[in-house]
Amino acid sequence: MIQLAIEAALEAGKFLKYNVGKVKNIERKQGEETNLVTEIDKQSEALIISKIKKHFPHHDILGEESGSLNSRSEFKWIIDPLDGTTNFTHGFPIFSVTIGIEHKGEIIAGVIYDPNADELFSAEKGNGAYLNKKRIHVSSTDSLIKSLLVTGFPYNVKENPQHVVEHFVNFLPLAQGVRRLGSAALDLAYIACGRLDGYWEVFLNPWDKAAGILLVREAGGKVTNFQNDEHDVIYNPNTLASNGRIHEYMLDVLRKIK
Repeated sequence: MIQLAIEAALEAGKFLKYNVGKVKNIERKQGEETNLVTEIDKQSEALIISKIKKHFPHHDILGEESGSLNSRSEFKWIIDPLDGTTNFTHGFPIFSVTIGIEHKGEIIAGVIYDPNADELFSAEKGNGAYLNKKRIHVSSTDSLIKSLLVTGFPYNVKENPQHVVEHFVNFLPLAQGVRRLGSAALDLAYIACGRLDGYWEVFLNPWDKAAGILLVREAGGKVTNFQNDEHDVIYNPNTLASNGRIHEYMLDVLRKIK
């Protein structure tokens, strides 16, 4: 299954890169003015699902664009065919393909592919995390002031749900820097390989983070919700990931907002 996920991600990534600047139709998802979807998102997802169904026709699928395709299997493929659609539509080269494989509610394999940098992140439960087949590990940074953090904002950020603005403001003076890439999957991949030290975001969907959760954990990091629960992460909208050493410090900052 991990090999199929890799092949599907590589093929979809190649398709995405070829179609940069060729978008013909940009739609806005219902009720979300800044949440975009293009024909490229949909075609990329169709490509991935076709490959999965060819080899595992009875597995469940949860895709960002097609929704849930259930056949009551113990296995579920969780797909974001283009994570970073807004970046993609602007020709901004930070976007990815991400595929997670869930078995009985637990992520057992995950792949994130960045076609612009040609970087393939992959992980299997119990077998470590890899970048282009080389083992990766989280950073050893042990304080917030030495940490480079990353976050993202929900599409309804102007409504300031769950105090996202206050959380951002609270982290700014305590960290070495805070970035906002626009691809949650790559945020998590960069935590896994040590480029970034900590990440938080509200209102993430399962397809944004399924593969990334496993990557961070297999690279030696920690992923929880904002209540420090490691078991309620995939389907909980709030996500905190770190190298483990600064996790409690980040929780303390998030707890400033009751």
